[in-house]
Amino acid sequence: MPNYIHGYISEEQERLLSQAGTLASLIYPWIDFSQSKNLLEIGSGVGAQSKLLLELYPELELTCVEIEASQIEKAKTNLASFFDRKITFVQQDAQQLSLDKTFDSAFICWVLEHLSQPLKVLKGAFSHLNPGGVIYLTEVFNSSFHFFPEFQGLADYYEAFNEYQRQNGGHPDVGLQLGNLLHQAGFIEIKLHHGGFHLDQSQPQPLALMCDYWKSLMKSAAEGMKEIGLISDLDLNQMEKDLDQLKTERNAVFFYQFVQAKAVRKQ
Repeated sequence: MPNYIHGYISEEQERLLSQAGTLASLIYPWIDFSQSKNLLEIGSGVGAQSKLLLELYPELELTCVEIEASQIEKAKTNLASFFDRKITFVQQDAQQLSLDKTFDSAFICWVLEHLSQPLKVLKGAFSHLNPGGVIYLTEVFNSSFHFFPEFQGLADYYEAFNEYQRQNGGHPDVGLQLGNLLHQAGFIEIKLHHGGFHLDQSQPQPLALMCDYWKSLMKSAAEGMKEIGLISDLDLNQMEKDLDQLKTERNAVFFYQFVQAKAVRKQ
């Protein structure tokens, strides 16, 4: 994924594993592959979501499509304990999907935000689904992020973070367009769902954990942002300080929503 703003270094690979665990309870209650036998995961990365899918659905056969070879190698390590399961890895650009088989289900999570042509990905997924096959998407809606009280350093950094994604051809609010994209790709029975978190001092531990998670997410793009002059070391440090302070603010609020979608290929 050439436009992946977080990079492919080992620290980022570990962050992806941590992120999957942090957000799993928010993502997977709405997803149901219990009737699926062979699942296509597009943009499988280091296998962070793959691991959860294999744990949740013990009978599932999984094909993982990923463009970056180093991510596939890390995924093979991360999924080594599933040696008795049928897992296939394919190195391929999701925007040029061409596989030699079809599937009864597909899964995409935190991928379309990084791609300049998300519709091509969904059209590719459509063409590789059996009639009646189901697809589930989970994607960002970054404009939904709100926090209280106001911290200008955090606000400025977040604006730069999203601008960096746009400059790399990504879509920080692609979640809002999932219904349109699925419709344009030919899917029917499209359903949308909003997930996320609304945390405050009535839930101090989840609030603190989310602030720490958000800090790691923001830092993951820092080097690339500094290289093109979007932020400085001072900006990075201030963002971290603001998130640390948000943990302890008496009236702290942390709010974010992502968007999920389900759709079907017509019989």
